[in-house]
Amino acid sequence: MIGNLDLYRIFNVVSRNNSFSKAAKELYMTQSAVSQAIIKLEKELEMPLFHRNSKGVVLTNEGKLLNEHVNSALAIIDVAEDKLFEFKTFKTGQLRIGVGDTISRYFLLPYLEKFHRAYPGIKLNILNGTTTEICEFIKAGKADLGLCNLPIDEEHLQVIPCKEIQDIFVCGEKYKNLTDKPVNLEYLMRLPLIFLEKKSNSRVYIENFFKERGFNVSPVFELGSYDLLLEFTKINLGISCVIKEFSSDYIKRGELFEVVLEEEIPKRSIGICYLKSVPLSRAALKFVESIQNEA
Repeated sequence: MIGNLDLYRIFNVVSRNNSFSKAAKELYMTQSAVSQAIIKLEKELEMPLFHRNSKGVVLTNEGKLLNEHVNSALAIIDVAEDKLFEFKTFKTGQLRIGVGDTISRYFLLPYLEKFHRAYPGIKLNILNGTTTEICEFIKAGKADLGLCNLPIDEEHLQVIPCKEIQDIFVCGEKYKNLTDKPVNLEYLMRLPLIFLEKKSNSRVYIENFFKERGFNVSPVFELGSYDLLLEFTKINLGISCVIKEFSSDYIKRGELFEVVLEEEIPKRSIGICYLKSVPLSRAALKFVESIQNEA
């Protein structure tokens, strides 16, 4: 049947024109080639499709029945081709992104805005979660890609670092004297510390930094929101570990002050991750490119 698709297309044009010669002009074929195609189709179906006369051709009853179905089938194919063209030109499609609140607000939003403005037909689906949850979304096929705090130890995921970030400690006005000189880690551990909750990748990274140096982190507050972390610190409830790039507005306004450590915490990155075994959709590839080109 698939091999006969061209024959059905020729049959459809002939039936619309009631003429081999007119069909030949529309198809940019010779009249003989059109006639031979119809003869071949009639032989394969073992029945006549047209009555031939001096004025042209007219569909037989069998031809009329076949033409009804051929019209429907070709219309469906045309719609499918149009949809494929829309996908190709990013006029339609879907992009599912796994991301946490902090990265979404302080990193992702400008990229989403530009992408949506450039490709308004692409439906954006944002799945919120921790780094662990985002990895599970991707592996379960619920998200096309994720934006996470690195490092990530997942052998099935491809990881692309896209923005370097620096973890720092900040304080409010009450503890501003801590900014007079670099603070050693031992003294820092005796201060009232504010951290994100344990399941966050940022918390794990900082805890590992201190454990490698013989310290166990014991915060007075563990919060589930980065914004709360900043606000708790601003009202002098303690000293918090934050991402410098995401806290710059608070620091510039003089609401928070950086506490410089004698030993700086190593920089890390925000990265894009996706399944190694599954090719990214055209929309997902375009989105990754948009971040890589600007980050």
